[in-house]
Parts: sequence; structure tokens; C-alpha cells
Amino acid sequence: MKVQYVFLLFLLTNFACSQKSSKPITEVSQKELESVVLVDVRTPEEFSAGHLENAMNINWFDADFARQFDAIDKTKTIYLYCKMGGRSAKAQEKLKAMGYQDVVNLEGGYEAYKERKDQG
Repeated sequence: MKVQYVFLLFLLTNFACSQKSSKPITEVSQKELESVVLVDVRTPEEFSAGHLENAMNINWFDADFARQFDAIDKTKTIYLYCKMGGRSAKAQEKLKAMGYQDVVNLEGGYEAYKERKDQG
């Protein structure tokens, strides 16, 4: 019986400490964004029309998309966003498969961010 409690405690602790893999873009603070690698995976044209401060642009559609992350430490926290969340979700899967440990998809994308900014 004791072993079962220890195992249950282990599972609960592991679950509580696991990395969150997505977060609504509207709940992210500017201070939080300063402590992560922020990547906009939209096209350069979309990026130049407006983007989050301090974001780097790595186009999901580029043939060398994965190679462009070579200079980023795999232990750094990476926040990804696109227009609405689809491309960034795919990019998140790709980066996790490449061994990046803490990759967060910002749900809603730039459209949700822009809409909230325009309202407030």
C-alpha cells in the first residue's frame, strides 16, 4: 500500500511540474516575453505588417525552417505564434521532435493579440 502512495505522489508531482505547452497570447505579459525566445512563424510580409516586440521571424514555410533554430539553445523557453495558432502549433511539434524542451504555442496568434490591444 505504501508503494502505491509513493507512486501516486510521484505522478502528481511530475504532472504538476510539467511544462505548459500552450497559452493564450492574450494572457502573456510583456515582462514574460522578455525572458523567453519569441518567434513569429508567419511570412516576412505578415511580420513586416506588425509583430510582437522583440520577436524574431522564422517563416514556417521556409525550406530551412528547422536549420534556422540551430543557434537557439534547446533548453531555452521558446514562445511561438503565427496569425491564428495553426502554423505555430505545427512548428511547436517540429521543435519538440528536434529536442527542444520548453516550447509554448501562443494560442489565438497575432490576430487575437491585435484585437485585444485595439480594445484596451
